[in-house]
Amino acid sequence: MASNEVVDVPVEPMGQINPKVPPLTETKNTFNTPEGRFDEKGYNEEAINEEGLKELDDDHHDDFTIDPFKPFDDLPDERSDILTIRAIFIGLCCGALVNASNVYLGLKTGWTFTANLFGAIAGFAVVKFISKAVPESFPILGGSFGPRENNIVQTAAMASGGLSSVFVSAFPALYQLELLDTPKADYWKIVSLTAVAGYFGFFFATPMRKFFIVYVARELRLIFPTPSATAMTIRSMHQAITGERIAKMKMKGLSLAFSGALILRVVSQYCIGILWDWHFFTWFYIWGHYKNQALAVENWGWFLEWTPAFIGSGMLVGLNVSISFFAGSVIAWGIIGPALVHNNMAWGVDLSGGDPKWEGYITFASLSLKACNKDSPSPRYWLLWPGVLMMIAVSFTELALQYKVIYFAFKALYRGIATGIYALGHAMGKELGFFKKVGEQAEEDWVEDSAQPHELVKMWMWLPGLILSIICICVVLGVEFDMPVGMSLLSVFLAFFFSFLAIQCTGVTDITPLTAASKASQIILGGATKGEHWEVAHAQKLNLLGGAIASMGANQSTDLVCDFRTGFLLRTPPNQQWVAQGIGTIVAVFLAPAMFQLFSTAYPCIIDIEADTCAFAVPSVSAWRATAVAVTDPTFPIPKTSGIFAIVFAIFGSAMVFVRHYLWVGEREWVKKYHPNMMCIGLAFVLAQTQYGTAMVIGSTWAFLWAKWNPVGFDIYGYAVAAGLIAGEGIGGVINAVLQVAGRSGDKYGTNIACPGGAC
Repeated sequence: MASNEVVDVPVEPMGQINPKVPPLTETKNTFNTPEGRFDEKGYNEEAINEEGLKELDDDHHDDFTIDPFKPFDDLPDERSDILTIRAIFIGLCCGALVNASNVYLGLKTGWTFTANLFGAIAGFAVVKFISKAVPESFPILGGSFGPRENNIVQTAAMASGGLSSVFVSAFPALYQLELLDTPKADYWKIVSLTAVAGYFGFFFATPMRKFFIVYVARELRLIFPTPSATAMTIRSMHQAITGERIAKMKMKGLSLAFSGALILRVVSQYCIGILWDWHFFTWFYIWGHYKNQALAVENWGWFLEWTPAFIGSGMLVGLNVSISFFAGSVIAWGIIGPALVHNNMAWGVDLSGGDPKWEGYITFASLSLKACNKDSPSPRYWLLWPGVLMMIAVSFTELALQYKVIYFAFKALYRGIATGIYALGHAMGKELGFFKKVGEQAEEDWVEDSAQPHELVKMWMWLPGLILSIICICVVLGVEFDMPVGMSLLSVFLAFFFSFLAIQCTGVTDITPLTAASKASQIILGGATKGEHWEVAHAQKLNLLGGAIASMGANQSTDLVCDFRTGFLLRTPPNQQWVAQGIGTIVAVFLAPAMFQLFSTAYPCIIDIEADTCAFAVPSVSAWRATAVAVTDPTFPIPKTSGIFAIVFAIFGSAMVFVRHYLWVGEREWVKKYHPNMMCIGLAFVLAQTQYGTAMVIGSTWAFLWAKWNPVGFDIYGYAVAAGLIAGEGIGGVINAVLQVAGRSGDKYGTNIACPGGAC
């Protein structure tokens, strides 16, 4: 499971935690994945027998090499009709859990997570049990279960687990700026917009399969690390000798982690200061009879939170990402922030409530309207702009360094046109040799497609849908949100462009640049609205909606192309995957808005800009709202000092990207794994909650030591445990929201003992 931050994905390719298991690469005799080291026949070097873990003899590796651009050849026989009711249903359930979890986690921290490995492992466990428990003669649930049907489960989970990103960013920002009514009143408006944008991504992803996975995969080295690791996971679980036993162990680890995280999240709300948040500096302040300076550290948010999701996320992303994120928090909230306050360049908001014991208890993380101005900003508002500009600059620099995709896109288009002209001339009885030669060159570097012609999705299946989705986007934006057709078409064009670049960037780096897609769209749309001289409120609404279209399109199309990559390796018929994706998207269209409505009802502060304290930090909402305000404000709303620092900080971030790409090469390649992740450092400036970086360091350190001391156990359990921790806390958060609405939550029946100011 890859971790996805909603405004970006500050995640290194999976596998870098384990020194014994490097990232997914082509090697001499083996194929390395986060799930272990496999040879071409699929035998794991650390196999499982009845007595426990046992090393297999290495002699059988010597004759094998594997090409990451060739489908697996050692898969077991399987029925051709793998699009079963049981696979779709279980996949939708897995995806629904991830979707609900993502809305909670995204509102809380700005990060969301894909359903790849969760759907693959949990889906295997459930469907394998059904296939054994139900007679094969039973037409719906019975029958054998193979890797391709497992891929259908995972595909349905991936599609139904998507489209949550804008519900933890753009839509809350619209409500905070009072540009829409209420989530309940606007539910069907939101569903309609989600549907047209989601299906735009769905239809756009269909032809991108052939381009990115067949045409240019080898030339651009599009490995798609996490989808490829998911395919390896599915294959390993279906190996005849060891697969099922490995799968059972993975599912056991996932289940225990999921259950523990869920129970902790639900129970902890009733004693949050003991079971969830450890406010060490508040404790020192209380033990010092309310007279020492420990509270000054507490004011900057330095405490420990036992969040399973971010401990699990740290296990996935590794030490580099987690330490970079934590270091960004130290720079922003341990050095720059206090310096701003000390020099009277920023101010906090008093939280003492008049209690003399808690005099001096202040929050510096406010983004209320009174704290969001250039004359008397809060530290968070001052630091927001350097963080946002850094993420934009780094994203665009990374994209610029992937310039080859544009060249290959035009080359593929040129060859395709040449082939079409030759075919037309041949039909008319003319041999156009030049065009024939150009067209033949198109296949020289192609990856061999694993699908037969009758298994492909035909143009007549996706092209009308793509055209219809574009028309519907214009209709929905015009009728429901009063957006002119020209602005709607501009939003669609931006969705096209950034979807294309996001897929390519994900294939190379496992990083989906949603920051670049959304923020660049907002900047471009901001320029367009200024030319029309609309009212500020109307311009802000169109800005956020246009950015949401681009973000949803890029997010959904990237997820579905990743599905196609997994299916390519497993030789899953694309037309059956395509149907599973279409069905899963229906679920996401209705579920993500419903989850947002649930959380905004349970915690109204999510959509209230005046709230100084809230159970959810909504960092992505702050970034979207701030960008919309900045690009539509007739005056310059940013403090001058913040703006200057933001420019310098962004230049530094871009320079560090060039250093990583061009300096740490050859003999210096080893330095690259220690190079700081600038995207994570920028994110820490936007996210005022330092506890998440701390939790990620705990998780990544634990994973590093586990992988070093017991690599076999980590290969089997590590990523399954991480996936369970993430999903478990997310679903626990959903249960807490239901309890909040029902009036049975911790703020009514719990205690805030050991919390600063008597409230957590």
